[in-house]
Amino acid sequence: MINPIYSPLENRYTNGMRYRRCGKSGILLPEVSLGLWHNFGDVDLFSNSQRMAHYAFDHGITHFDLANNYGPSFGSAEETFGQIMKKSFAPYRDELLISTKAGHDMWEGPYGCMGSRKHLISSLNQSLKRMQLEYVDIFYSHRYDPTTPLEETLQALVDIVRQGKALYIGISKYPKEAAEVAYRYLREHDVPCLIYQGRYNIFDQEVQTSGILEQAKEAGAGCIAFSPLAQGLLTNRYLNGVPKDSRIARGGFLKKEQLTDEVLRKIRALDVIATEREQTLAEMALAWLLKDDSVASVIIGSSSVEQMQDNLKGLSNIQFSTEELERIKAVLQEKI
Repeated sequence: MINPIYSPLENRYTNGMRYRRCGKSGILLPEVSLGLWHNFGDVDLFSNSQRMAHYAFDHGITHFDLANNYGPSFGSAEETFGQIMKKSFAPYRDELLISTKAGHDMWEGPYGCMGSRKHLISSLNQSLKRMQLEYVDIFYSHRYDPTTPLEETLQALVDIVRQGKALYIGISKYPKEAAEVAYRYLREHDVPCLIYQGRYNIFDQEVQTSGILEQAKEAGAGCIAFSPLAQGLLTNRYLNGVPKDSRIARGGFLKKEQLTDEVLRKIRALDVIATEREQTLAEMALAWLLKDDSVASVIIGSSSVEQMQDNLKGLSNIQFSTEELERIKAVLQEKI
């Protein structure tokens, strides 16, 4: 059977998704963005990856977040997205905000990672070919490289924009001191940093407590949170043990040792609060991030349309009472 030509829903911008200003820019981000770190590689079923991408766009998710080494295997998530672009999204390119990154391990040899001009420009050229794109909307330095002069990394980012290979620049996981230099350098070279991407969830609030969120706001950059569900810990998947198909069981980045008795107690206590709010734990975890207007968007991963559908339900209620916030704080401090 020949698959029909993809046609997105006509009400994709009016069926529930809201959009937020990204820093001091003209860009609006959907409150939820789709990350392709997992479940879009060459080890995954293409039809499922395509179905998730279609569902995302049909429901107002315009931002698709990738990196050169997403998969597995390295580069295969970009190849999958390139196929989806060709088969489905090409007529809607101007409605999409596509990002990719470079900086982590990608290929063998001394130029296959980190922050050199050689790595960043070579990696982006490869990414564009894999995704069958002429440019990306956002290109990130995926991590701070203490072994390369920061000015070299930043000038490469400036030149990438001037070459038309990216419209905007972002930085990811930079420590506060390096981020300050980056904001200043990019602004002085007329390519202001659009966005800071950092790990942020109920369990990991370092970007907030360290002042990184406030720093980005002062610099005019927006913030986008990755790992908002703590790689699945902030869901109902581990309330009653470790499912066979979970990330822990598969031996991925989330290790069994991380699911300690203490963490499990906190997950179950947070689930009680979520239930009282008539939300799942995942919905509440996303809402907890979006309660803060300094967060422009949260990046979710998904293994199925059904999972994505459940996550998006959380957008309907992002308001928290003072009592609820105090109870969540007490859970984290084990005052439960």
